[in-house]
Amino acid sequence: MDWIKKMMRAFALIGLLVLVNACSVSYKFNGASINYDKVKTISVADFPIKAAYVYAPLATKFNEKLKDVYVQQTRLRLVPRNADLQVEGEITGYNQYNQAVKADGYSSEVKLTITVNVRYVNNTNHEEDFEQQFSAFRTYDSTQMLTAVQDELIEQMVKEIADQIFNATVANW
Repeated sequence: MDWIKKMMRAFALIGLLVLVNACSVSYKFNGASINYDKVKTISVADFPIKAAYVYAPLATKFNEKLKDVYVQQTRLRLVPRNADLQVEGEITGYNQYNQAVKADGYSSEVKLTITVNVRYVNNTNHEEDFEQQFSAFRTYDSTQMLTAVQDELIEQMVKEIADQIFNATVANW
């Protein structure tokens, strides 16, 4: 009887080893699907503000965040020009609108929106080139001044738009 238990354990162990060897799990933390044999560099041009309403720190915050996303989430080398991947464009909208109206006819919420136009060129596969607009918005209580909330809201929207651009360019979702 003792030898039966030993045999059962041996078969269980062999079965477990076969199962572990047969399974393979592959995943990426950032979702990027880049063929690093072909693509090694990226250039991200500074996006100027071409919106009717200009908040000067927006361009700097956006440009830094967009570059940071590629540097932190890929192995691509950031170069000023002649890269395998090229991202450029402009900030085309920075707008606020009354979102909701209270019973007394006054605005209760304001919607702040940022819109960015992006041109993407993949010099290793031009079928992936595109020009597209990306945007994000946040709402805030109309009792607050825009100057009191815009830095925090801009930080959130810039991150969201940078992630959208990253996903559209190198994540292939």
